[in-house]
Amino acid sequence: MQTLTPNADIFHAKRRRFTCSQTSTLIPTKPLSVSPARKTNKEHLRNLENVLKTSSSSIDHLENVTSRQDKTTTNTSTSSLLGGLNLARIWPQMKAAVDEMSPKNLKRLQRLLSKSSEERSPKSKLGSKWRELHGLNNWAGLLDPLDENLRRELVRYGEFVQAAYHAFHSDPEGSPRHVALPDGSFKVTKSLYATSSVSLPKWINDVAPDLRWMTKQTSWVGYVAVCDDPREIRRMGRREIVIALRGTATLLEWSENFRPNLVSMPEPKPDQSDPTRPKVECGFNSLYTTGGQHAPSLAESLVGEISRLVELYAGEELSISVTGHSLGAAIALLAADDIAERVPHAPPVAVFSFGGPRVGNREFADRLDSKGVKVLRVVNSQDVVTKVPGIFSDNNKQGQNRNNGRSPGGIMEMVERNNPWAYSHVGAELRVDMKMSPYLKPNADVACCHDLEAYLHLVDGFLASNCPFRANAKRSLRKLLDEQRSNVKVLYTGKSLRLNRTFHDNGDVLPSPSSS
Repeated sequence: MQTLTPNADIFHAKRRRFTCSQTSTLIPTKPLSVSPARKTNKEHLRNLENVLKTSSSSIDHLENVTSRQDKTTTNTSTSSLLGGLNLARIWPQMKAAVDEMSPKNLKRLQRLLSKSSEERSPKSKLGSKWRELHGLNNWAGLLDPLDENLRRELVRYGEFVQAAYHAFHSDPEGSPRHVALPDGSFKVTKSLYATSSVSLPKWINDVAPDLRWMTKQTSWVGYVAVCDDPREIRRMGRREIVIALRGTATLLEWSENFRPNLVSMPEPKPDQSDPTRPKVECGFNSLYTTGGQHAPSLAESLVGEISRLVELYAGEELSISVTGHSLGAAIALLAADDIAERVPHAPPVAVFSFGGPRVGNREFADRLDSKGVKVLRVVNSQDVVTKVPGIFSDNNKQGQNRNNGRSPGGIMEMVERNNPWAYSHVGAELRVDMKMSPYLKPNADVACCHDLEAYLHLVDGFLASNCPFRANAKRSLRKLLDEQRSNVKVLYTGKSLRLNRTFHDNGDVLPSPSSS
């Protein structure tokens, strides 16, 4: 029988240039070498049996292969067996799993699971480039492949929204005393409240007093924060104002979500006979414009605070970034439109949304564009929330018609303009896919597909639409595994428990906030 020589290079991922193909595997590691001699199935099975017999002890050796390959004979023996197994020939579907469980990737998995692995991509000095990242050219050339600086900014905005979720759940009945911002260079200047126009019978509070916060008409939905660190201001090239809005949490907010009819937006001189007036979803508009007994409407509170900050920092280079998830993504569009319309000398306004539903009709999208509001929507292909409410109109075709100066006519155009459920998405889109993650199941459930932490995981690993998951992604997997374990591949849930035996001791790790 021919003696197999181990190929140790299979455990060292080679740094590649940015060249991807549709046939790439999930993790870009060097493929397993194949001996030129033809092997019989019996030989493969004998090698596989030897690996399985020593699986209980080999995992500890595999963790240290990259640093001690030439010091331990046991690791060399294990490497020889793995190198000799031509699993791709016997079971081709197992090749990707073998690559993912190489010592190099096992070591990386252990780092991502550790408590101290909250690493972030290094911050670059943005300077004048901030305008491009803020949508000056509608992110042309920055999305596919995804610009490194834009990826870092998107994850940062998502963490601002996570802070809003955490703050709300810390005190859902009142106003959070503290918002743990992910970036210490920002300070919170204003708490934001939204009021529902829907009311529930009083007897519901008597039946379930512990869930009174679920039936409150006015609830804390987010905050306004401003950068006050001179070093960070210099790095970003301007002073940034961030508005972060959480998603649906209360029963009344859910009830507003299910009011999908379009209503006209207030205009200075509305023409009631014009069927092309900007319209938005009734429930979203209600939450944004309704005032409470002890709090002004979200619209008045937000416009007032932004006006104050713009006046306070007059003369400085400013930007306004509105970010939200789910319901917060919808309200973010209404807020951006309102700020651009009503705040004097408003600086550039951009929206960065995650898992947002449709909000208004085509005329509403045109209205935002005409005001210079830039919108970047992060969309998971498997997230059903991004496909509701109403009937979707073809943005690309309509955009071509508008650009060519032609008004789309015919019966379909008339139906669309008079249909109370004809919605249109807004702005640019960054589309990620659950199937690209090497950790998540491709058939993950609806909750996981809409989860904010899952979104940030996918963004952090996204390179381009034709590329595998980023091999050097730094975002920790702890939150994802804590809350979405049933949606994580069995291959990783089992290995994670063996690699990190303190995995269950997660008292200091906050759960993924958007999954509740």
